[in-house]
Amino acid sequence: MSQPVATPWLHRLALLTALATLALIGIGGLVTSHGAGMAVPDWPTSYGYNMFFFPVSQWVGGIFYEHTHRLVASAVGLLTAILSGWIWVRETNGTLRKIGLGWIILTLGLMGVRTQPMFVALAGVALVVIVYSLTRVRTDERPLRWWAAIAFSVVLVQGVLGGLRVTALKDELGIFHGTLAQCFLMLLCCLALVLSGWWQHAKIAAQSITVPAPVRKFLFITTLLILGQLALGASMRHQHAGLAVPDFPLAHGKIWPATDKASLETYNHARLDARDFKPITAGQIYLHMTHRLGALIVFGHVLGCLLKLRRTLGATHLLARVATGWFVLICVQFGLGIWTVLSNKAADIATLHVVVGATSLVTGALLTLLASTVFKSSAPAGVAGRPASVAPQAA
Repeated sequence: MSQPVATPWLHRLALLTALATLALIGIGGLVTSHGAGMAVPDWPTSYGYNMFFFPVSQWVGGIFYEHTHRLVASAVGLLTAILSGWIWVRETNGTLRKIGLGWIILTLGLMGVRTQPMFVALAGVALVVIVYSLTRVRTDERPLRWWAAIAFSVVLVQGVLGGLRVTALKDELGIFHGTLAQCFLMLLCCLALVLSGWWQHAKIAAQSITVPAPVRKFLFITTLLILGQLALGASMRHQHAGLAVPDFPLAHGKIWPATDKASLETYNHARLDARDFKPITAGQIYLHMTHRLGALIVFGHVLGCLLKLRRTLGATHLLARVATGWFVLICVQFGLGIWTVLSNKAADIATLHVVVGATSLVTGALLTLLASTVFKSSAPAGVAGRPASVAPQAA
């Protein structure tokens, strides 16, 4: 199959959508850090108003953060719809093109019926599309179109999860909402990379040096560990208990804090904080300490990835240089986690911790994608690399 022609404006749209999603994750972090998740208690309306006509004069206090989050989420949804539709039209033809594009346009039209049952129904259809698309990406010669369909479907599900978190009063939905946001950002960034002119021309695919399978696997595992660590962080934020362990490097003055009833009563009695936090429980302390241990594990794995890539490919290789930046991000993230504790979970610091964590996850995902496609040789032993035209099809 011929190599697809690069479309610079499509690549720029993918980049814009990814950056908007990263900003949305940051705003979501501010919402949670400021305890503003329930500042607007209804959905998809905002205090009975159509969300897009909610009076600016009422954007005060926590309402400002929550309503801004909703508006930016809507913008990300629209950008994703345009991006997915553009990719679908470019990668398909005939009846399949009409079906996919018609589904996107019809979904956007039905979203004008701003009722919760309509949104839930659309999310249900989106889940079916995600499952079907995942069965096609490994067998279709043009899998990019199915990843585009998944991206549009995920943003629908993500929006509905955020809304149901408000109306159902379920913190668990907030955890899924935050974790799925990280996965969605990964997908958008991978799409942006694949749509770039650099990727499409695969200028470095002819290099004879490739990433060994064990290193590729280690990159993948490390990226999953970061995703798990971010999920733990989302679980901690949605406990609404402030800091279960408020000191560092010790934990309530010990290497491992006590969690008996008397100790918990002491922790809660000694806590001096005007914010309306729930009482500290043993489960929250275990979750917090697991997050600390997870940070050490992630730090070690990212350092291991850097050393493996430098040893295998050399310090000047692209992947080794990206891994160096990845390790710097993890160090910054580690420091922000400590700062979050010592600042008593200051909203701005906690939010920056979320954003840098998302950036670290994306870096790991892109490294894994590059190592598994562009830098994975399909040539027989002794053949120096692949032709440049092969690389785009591997995606």
